[in-house]
Amino acid sequence: MITVSNLCKSFGGLEVLKGVNVEIDKGDVICVIGPSGSGKSTFLRCLNLLEVPTGGQILFNGVDITDKSCNINLHRQKINLFPHMTILRNMTLAPVKLLHKSQEEADAQALKLLQRVGLGDRGNAYPAQLSGGQKQRVAIVRALMMEPEVMLFDEPTSALDPEMVQEVLDIMIELGHDNITMVVVTHEMGFAREVADRVVFCDGGYILEQGTPEHFFTNPQNERTKAFLSKILR
Repeated sequence: MITVSNLCKSFGGLEVLKGVNVEIDKGDVICVIGPSGSGKSTFLRCLNLLEVPTGGQILFNGVDITDKSCNINLHRQKINLFPHMTILRNMTLAPVKLLHKSQEEADAQALKLLQRVGLGDRGNAYPAQLSGGQKQRVAIVRALMMEPEVMLFDEPTSALDPEMVQEVLDIMIELGHDNITMVVVTHEMGFAREVADRVVFCDGGYILEQGTPEHFFTNPQNERTKAFLSKILR
């Protein structure tokens, strides 16, 4: 589904990505881990051109999205919550406007998804009335309303209180079991072990190692990977 070839990204004189290569198949759950400043969030943002690469190529279903003639808005889904709209309105606005669904069809789909994440009674609430974990769950199902082919997550639990982390991870675990393609930058090693098809380790702007969770966590090959895991898996 996605082929990344020799991806480079610089900010002025700072080279953040230095020739990243990775392939992502339909249904894959890829967890990207690494120390702060390793380039993992920049890599994720390059996948939908929230950051424009300075070199390399990203093919999405055979389309080079780094080509200037490509309409990136056809491939990108941003996730925002509009504070002046109810949760239900937040979820149905884009499907009605962009996918040309009827309001009734969009409402029914939205209510079904809200039930799925335990928020079936919050459709008429406003974002300010939700907890951080609830907002994150709404953001996930709002993205699902657009029936995306790939879901990108950049440390989705980092701003949450500890008791809210698991409720968001549970939704993502369910999505992974539903064969939804996901690329997740995360510090949650338990999530990576349980859900990932492949764990990718970034450091210094490179992908230093990647493999199945079983291989990655029990038999890492790269010395830098071993050092990183020895600190976080104590």
